[in-house]
Amino acid sequence: MKKLSTLKTVGFGFIGGLLAVTVILGIQKTEKAETKKLSANELIDGNRQQTAIRQVNYTGASSVDFKEASKNSINSVVHVTTKVVQTTFQRDIFQEFFYGPGAGGREFKQFGEGAGSGVIISSQGYIVTNNHVIENASEIEVTLNDNSKYTATVVGADPATDIAVIKIEETGLNAIALGNSDDLAIGEWVLAVGNPFNLTSTVTAGIVSAKARNINLLNNPSKNVVPIESFIQTDAAVNPGNSGGALVNTNGELVGINTAIASQTGSYSGYSFAVPVNLVQKVMRDLIDYGIVQRGYLGVQIADLTQELKTEKNLPNLKGVYIAKVIEDGSADKAGIKKGDVILKVGTKEVNSAAALQEEIGKMRPGDKVAVTIRDSKGGQEIKEIVLRNKEGLTKLVSKEEIKKNIALGATFEALSKKEKESLKINYGVKIIAITTGKLKALGLSEGIIITKINNEPVESVEQLATKLNDSNRGILLEIMSESGKRDYVGFGL
Repeated sequence: MKKLSTLKTVGFGFIGGLLAVTVILGIQKTEKAETKKLSANELIDGNRQQTAIRQVNYTGASSVDFKEASKNSINSVVHVTTKVVQTTFQRDIFQEFFYGPGAGGREFKQFGEGAGSGVIISSQGYIVTNNHVIENASEIEVTLNDNSKYTATVVGADPATDIAVIKIEETGLNAIALGNSDDLAIGEWVLAVGNPFNLTSTVTAGIVSAKARNINLLNNPSKNVVPIESFIQTDAAVNPGNSGGALVNTNGELVGINTAIASQTGSYSGYSFAVPVNLVQKVMRDLIDYGIVQRGYLGVQIADLTQELKTEKNLPNLKGVYIAKVIEDGSADKAGIKKGDVILKVGTKEVNSAAALQEEIGKMRPGDKVAVTIRDSKGGQEIKEIVLRNKEGLTKLVSKEEIKKNIALGATFEALSKKEKESLKINYGVKIIAITTGKLKALGLSEGIIITKINNEPVESVEQLATKLNDSNRGILLEIMSESGKRDYVGFGL
């Protein structure tokens, strides 16, 4: 096991500590999120089902009956299978000499498969799963509990929480009831529902072992992702194929999305982890409404309070989360929060770990106001009202129209600076600054790659490239350039 890091760097967000896990790996799909007439509030049925389910109490004092909870959830959990096609483009230098870039080139494809689970959240076909289940997938198939099969498309994905939303074209589905993960108690019975080892509709039972676990599952410095980890730890048996499946309480309400296991072998050995549903709800609503997550950031670097830190800083106790640095002009800085302060509460909820703090902030959007209880370096307590901001330091939400101007096929683009153009000796081109679920990632493109031409036409702006990629219905040839100036070509069909 790696050692838990004392300092979690947040920048405008939060980065977790260090513990080893084995991730239940999967594969992802690239599709354009379709325009939806209804909002997430109108589409997600779970909250409207809580009242009916809670009319029956399944948890007696002397015994626990899982039959009704299983019945209420099993028809809402689906089997997700994926196919991935990795495409490479081999250039024909001889043909290019006579006929221009891309001429005579050939595509070569490598094929793979993956499997996991998903949970129906809307009777109109919306399903939540793990990002890693559908990552890089070229085809996604969903099998319902009655063995009906459907082709799914990706609505949106969030690597920071490992949550994705996919959609099938069907109505009248059994949407799961949504519970409240904040109400979960350690020692409470829970069920894991999913498809381990491709065994459809498997239910296992366990208890909540811990909450707000940070296991360093999603932290990848090579990707432009600030992870949000605050997992529910359980001892319900979870194996490969359970990823993206449901963790439900004894009322059959969804309280988490099963994501990972801690194991040396890749199979269950006593611990499993789920993303809490209260965080999942925020992410999936953003993905349905916007196609991306509208994330608010606190703008601090934080550390869990340890005995050593308490002694060093002469703190009265180990309650709260220590602020090691405040980012200039960030949300916390503008609210008057200082280095050395300790965050005790977010709203009325106590936070005693970095994971718990990042979960609470992760539920919010830019522009949201949050009351934070602070103990200052002199021991006094004060409530500060913080207005959260996005990565760009803005409080407004990004509209779908703005998103479409900067994002295409899973990649986010940025114009080259004058200095970059001079260094590369070019006067056109845009750079990939973030990349997630999408065709471009499946082609092997990554952050930092510069796209200079599309179908032999110079790329003059981000909007021009995004529009052509989003609206094209034919084959695409991209001229690309590495940050060192090496040119290459990639081609693909849409």
